[in-house]
Amino acid sequence: MKQYLLSVYQPDGPTPPPEVLAGIARKLDAVNADLQAAGAWVFAGGLHPPSSATVLRAGDGDTLVTDGPYTEGKEHLGGFTIITAPDLDAALVWGGRLADAVAPLPVEVRPFRE
Repeated sequence: MKQYLLSVYQPDGPTPPPEVLAGIARKLDAVNADLQAAGAWVFAGGLHPPSSATVLRAGDGDTLVTDGPYTEGKEHLGGFTIITAPDLDAALVWGGRLADAVAPLPVEVRPFRE
């Protein structure tokens, strides 16, 4: 079985209201439960906003530490799920389920290198 990263990208800006987040959380819980029941779930998590990031750059014998995201953009990685699947087609099915749960946010499916 290969492992795949299902990345959820969200726009920068305010967090949706609690009633919207509650519906998304219920859908995510259902997808995660199905992934676990199928033996495909490895790990999942949501991330704090990009402003909480710390970037490290090695160079000249020192490590430069800066606050904030590595890149400035209109979207950021908001969460991810790591799954196992026999092939890309199966991973895309799970990615589609995740995309339905977090709609209208996009989900990117990428295989890990073996």
